[in-house]
Amino acid sequence: MAVHELFSYLCVADAQAAVEFYCKVFDASEKFRLVEPGGRIGHVELDLGGTTLMLCEEFPEVDIRRPEPARGHSHTLHLHVDDADDVVARAVAAGAQLAMAPRDHFYGERSGTVIDPFGHRWNIGHSIEKIEPDEMQRRYDRDPDC
Repeated sequence: MAVHELFSYLCVADAQAAVEFYCKVFDASEKFRLVEPGGRIGHVELDLGGTTLMLCEEFPEVDIRRPEPARGHSHTLHLHVDDADDVVARAVAAGAQLAMAPRDHFYGERSGTVIDPFGHRWNIGHSIEKIEPDEMQRRYDRDPDC
């Protein structure tokens, strides 16, 4: 078996609003969409700097549902950008909830976390230092909260 690609596929309540948010905040561009005759958006593909993000609206009839942030988060999307502070600020200005303000981390990244208006958790970061795994572990052992 060969894995050729891995795509994040998010379910949202309002795919049109999600497309607009991701295009505005992450400079995504829409590749294409499929819409049912009744108007429900069944599939959208966005390009984020050469990476594909897929979206759909809820399909409760086959148990595809949007996240329930009040119950916590089962996943985080990690987005590497040129300037985490700028992208986090843009996300918050566009309606995301700030979960963690950007800060420098022991593993050589500056990042912050937002919950987008559709309930998805995004860690947005940029590299500040190249660190080998053994050094990361040493720093983590010393202070996992740093």
